[in-house]
Amino acid sequence: MILRSTLTSPFGRKVRMAAYVLNLNNIIELIPANTLDENDSLREQNPLGKMPCLILDDGTTLFDSRVIVEFLQSLVPETRLIPRAGLERYQALTLSCLCDGIADAALLMTYETRFREVDQVSERWLRHQRGKVERGLTSIEKSLPAPEITSISSISLACALGYLDWRKQVPWRDQYPVLVDWLTVFIAHEPAFDATANPELEIL
Repeated sequence: MILRSTLTSPFGRKVRMAAYVLNLNNIIELIPANTLDENDSLREQNPLGKMPCLILDDGTTLFDSRVIVEFLQSLVPETRLIPRAGLERYQALTLSCLCDGIADAALLMTYETRFREVDQVSERWLRHQRGKVERGLTSIEKSLPAPEITSISSISLACALGYLDWRKQVPWRDQYPVLVDWLTVFIAHEPAFDATANPELEIL
C-alpha cells in the first residue's frame, strides 16, 4: 500500500502511528504529497487534493485519516484502536474527531499566515480558530483518554499536541499543564510517537 502524505502532516502522522501500532507499517510506503502542486497525482487519487490518502494494491484510494485508520484496524484480528460496537465506539470516535478538529484549526491558522501578505492576515479569523483550539483543549482535559492505552483517541490527541508543539499557534504547554503531563506519559508508553516524528524537526 502507498500512503500519500508528509512527515509534518498531523493527520498523516495519525495514520502512520496507527499503522505502527497495528504492525502494518512495513507494508505501507510513504510517498510525499504536495497539495499545492497542480501536477501532483494526489489530485487524481483524492479529488479534494488533500492528504493523507491511502492507495491499495488494486488502485483503490481511501481518505481521510479517520477512514484510513478504520480500514487499517479492519486488517488485524484484534481490536487495538477502535471499539467494534456500542456507545464506547462512538464516544471514542467523537473524542478523536475533537482532537482532529484542534489540529485542523491549528492548520488553518498556519495557512492564514502562510498564504496571505502580512497586511491581509485576518486577526478575527485567527482568533476564531484559536478559540476552537483552546475550547477543545479545555474540554479534553476533562475527559482524557488513558495515556497508557494506545487508542484512536490517544493517537489523535498526541498528533494534535505534536503539531501545536511544532507550529506553536497556541502556547498550550503554558496553559494546559495536565495535557503536558498526559503527553509525557503517552510518549513513554507508546514508541510510535517518536517513531513517526519528523527527524528534521525539533521535538520538545
